[in-house]
Amino acid sequence: MEPPPPAQERSGEITRGIYLLEKVMSVLPDLHLCYVQACQDLSQPENPFIARVLQEADKNEEISTKGITLKLAGNNHLVPVPRVTDDDLGVLVSVLGQAAFVTGLDLAYNLLTDAGAKTMATFLQENSSLQYLNLMFNDIGTSGAELIAGALHSNQSLVHLRMTGNKIRNQGGMFFASMLKINSTLEKLDLGDCDVGLQCLVATAIALTQNKSLKAINLNRPLLSSQQEETTVHIARMLRSNSSLVELHLGKHEMKNFGVERLCDALYENSSLRYLDLSCNNIICDGVKFLGELLKRNQTLEILDLGANRIEDVGAIYLSEALATRNRTLKALSVVSNNITDKGLVALAQAMHSNMTLSHIYIWGNKLDRSTCVAISELIAVGRLQLECTDVAPYEVDGQVLLAELSHGLARHRYWSPRSAAVAPGAANASLEILAGSEYL
Repeated sequence: MEPPPPAQERSGEITRGIYLLEKVMSVLPDLHLCYVQACQDLSQPENPFIARVLQEADKNEEISTKGITLKLAGNNHLVPVPRVTDDDLGVLVSVLGQAAFVTGLDLAYNLLTDAGAKTMATFLQENSSLQYLNLMFNDIGTSGAELIAGALHSNQSLVHLRMTGNKIRNQGGMFFASMLKINSTLEKLDLGDCDVGLQCLVATAIALTQNKSLKAINLNRPLLSSQQEETTVHIARMLRSNSSLVELHLGKHEMKNFGVERLCDALYENSSLRYLDLSCNNIICDGVKFLGELLKRNQTLEILDLGANRIEDVGAIYLSEALATRNRTLKALSVVSNNITDKGLVALAQAMHSNMTLSHIYIWGNKLDRSTCVAISELIAVGRLQLECTDVAPYEVDGQVLLAELSHGLARHRYWSPRSAAVAPGAANASLEILAGSEYL
């Protein structure tokens, strides 16, 4: 029997072993090469769009330290691309199974169906690195939603999921509501424009009374047959007990003054919500009165979107009084397209002189007469309001000050990202700058 090697020699062998292991781990797979090989193995033709994106990813020097998001959205306005199909996705995920450095996958505006959802669900069950998944505006239906929601019962990596625009309907939304009772990893969920109904909204509200991890949810444009605002009542009840939700989108809920009052009553007891989106509802000045009273006492809300309602001058004055006298928390206010005239808009502009916290205000789509143009241009001239923080810019014609529209706003580009370098991402979607929780929603 040979004597054991000296301790020094054993130590050297261990060191060399660790070095070789680290060297092997540091060699990242060539995504494009792996994709070409997978296409050959699976007898699937290459998608040139996927191939190009993977080639660009291979050149990314930060790929091993920060992780990357593969941007495969099919709505490229500048260069038409062959959209990703279910078969394409099958090949892609076979490659990504070996690429833990891919932490995000943007597959928006493609041709994925329930078959593609099945492939993605299997990938989510087996993958432990994907944190961001964007499936918005594909052709995924109820059964696909069931599979993806089911995968999230066990997945512990995905932080942000966008299902926007897939017609999963009420039953599909119910699967996600059930998932929220189990999953403790997901932080952002976008179910806007998914044709969900009353039962889904109620079930989601109930689930969020228990869920402690979700920070942002988009429930815009449900299909509601009732005018009784039951869903708003349930959401308000949830807000009384939920202490984790930071961002809530309730656009196109047919909400009226009754619903706004219920929400405001709940928000007196809520200390976490920072972004409230009530755009495109049926809110008039009486409903805004409740919001004005809330703003006088609330110390949490930072972004309020009231775009495309009908608050008129009376509602704008309610808001301006609260902002001028009591509120020192709100940073951004949108009153776009609310039938407001000079009286209300000038009151809001004057409130900004005494309120130094409100930094972003959006007013386009109202009646911008001379007094408003002068008041806003003065705010900009003295540096109180920055051009990147509003949606109007002053200009002069024959000595008269007028306002032109700027492509800025709260979630102005929620459904697509501007590809022009001239448009700063923060200006195009101001909530990105104000609230980190709204990075994608």
